[in-house]
Amino acid sequence: MSAIYDLRLAIEKKIQADGRDMTQTKGLIALKAGKLLSLISPNTPDDPAFIAKLRGAAKEVLGVSL
Repeated sequence: MSAIYDLRLAIEKKIQADGRDMTQTKGLIALKAGKLLSLISPNTPDDPAFIAKLRGAAKEVLGVSL
């Protein structure tokens, strides 16, 4: 698996643990990051710039560093 996919799973796990609406929260993160999380698969190549963007969006929306 790629690091970006692991990050996607960590984000989804945090959303679920917080009891947030999965679709709405993932959509908000996607808007801030510029890519739908559902498009990230285990075979998605790692892109350090996008990983940083996704981490920033997750921190902004979820309030935690992943």
